[in-house]
Amino acid sequence: MQLPNAQKLWEETLSLIQGSVNGQSFETWFKPTRGRTIDNRVLSVEVPSPFFADWLEEHYIQLIEEAASRVAKARLGISFAVAKPDGAVPQSTLRRRVRAKTYSVDDSQLHDRYTFETFIVGKGNQFAHAAALAVAEAPATTYNPLFVYGGVGLGKTHLLQAIGNFVKMSSPTAKAYYTSAENFMNEMIHSIQNRTTLEFKRKYRSNDLLLIDDIHFLADKVSLQEEIFYTFNALHEAGRQIVLTSDRPPKDIPSLEERLVSRFQWGLVADIQPPDLETRTAILRKKADRDGIAIPHDVTLYIATKVKSNIRELEGCLIRLLAFSSLSGREITVELAEEVLEDIIADSSPPLSVQRIQSVVADHHGVSEEALRGRRRTASIALPRQIAMYLCRKLTNLSLSEVGAQFGGKDHTTVLHACDKIERRRNVDRPFDATIQSLERRLTSG
Repeated sequence: MQLPNAQKLWEETLSLIQGSVNGQSFETWFKPTRGRTIDNRVLSVEVPSPFFADWLEEHYIQLIEEAASRVAKARLGISFAVAKPDGAVPQSTLRRRVRAKTYSVDDSQLHDRYTFETFIVGKGNQFAHAAALAVAEAPATTYNPLFVYGGVGLGKTHLLQAIGNFVKMSSPTAKAYYTSAENFMNEMIHSIQNRTTLEFKRKYRSNDLLLIDDIHFLADKVSLQEEIFYTFNALHEAGRQIVLTSDRPPKDIPSLEERLVSRFQWGLVADIQPPDLETRTAILRKKADRDGIAIPHDVTLYIATKVKSNIRELEGCLIRLLAFSSLSGREITVELAEEVLEDIIADSSPPLSVQRIQSVVADHHGVSEEALRGRRRTASIALPRQIAMYLCRKLTNLSLSEVGAQFGGKDHTTVLHACDKIERRRNVDRPFDATIQSLERRLTSG
């Protein structure tokens, strides 16, 4: 099959991509690019700077590959080449971005950029890192399963894949497989529809190392929980290693069967906390050094001070700043960072989590968080629980049902009753109203 020239193919690819991303993203990351060459079914795309290559690889590579392959009517790989100011692209600046593998049943789905060497260790993640490294060095002999939980963008996926890459490197014949719980469910449904359930079970139960991301996706999915249960048992009984990640500990996943809660806690449960200032700064320095960019210390400190929520947003700010500097030719300074990141930093405060609200309310009333999520209805527990429900409803975007699910599976009418009761009491009880205001200030001030 004869392929169209690179620029024509890329223009048609961009037309497809434009309908799949928002306008600002397209203008920022796609419009400044052009197609260079097609060689051995690899489309080379010219980008203005290394940061564009990093960003496109991390966030859009699958979309780009699928769109380009659709236009070409043939499977294409993608590489990125960094342009010089005059448009010339020497071979030495070519940045290969072709995936080493295409995904199939036998692939591990591991990305080689996620390693222990590239993971920045700090106070908030050192325990999880140590546990992950111990598992990687001796699978199925230390902690099995390893269950890592924490907020979005804190490095759970990085650790999960680092374990897989370490095992594959040290034991090339070991069979490791990474997937998300959602993908596991989609494959399970597909196997049922196509009567290939035996192949599906064999695929997941024949691994030496199974890595499942976002296991909290199991919430309220009975059939999926059952399949995970039997897969877990098959692997564990065969002495195979299982590693799971979630945004919350096992016991807090809504409607998770008790037998799964128990099994997920058989090994070790480790949490990851948001990085402190020193760790955030080190993450930014590491990324800049990896790309060979000299960035002033006061700039990394400014970004690290302003962006506290997660690593993904932290690195995104750095890439945006470097891209703007590269395109505009302006020097990287704190003033430029303030200008470029104004809209991001203005809204960089992390959203309140139910767990945070439960923790603050429990601490204020001298009760445990577990009690707030439990079923006891004594006065010493009922009122703090109602206050926590009220604050969750007021300070988050969760629905009544979603709030109830975080308090032992209470239904929406229970949450509505709690909110009405607290609101009415605030109107007539000034000391009580002052207490609620104090809790709100404590929560919203960070």
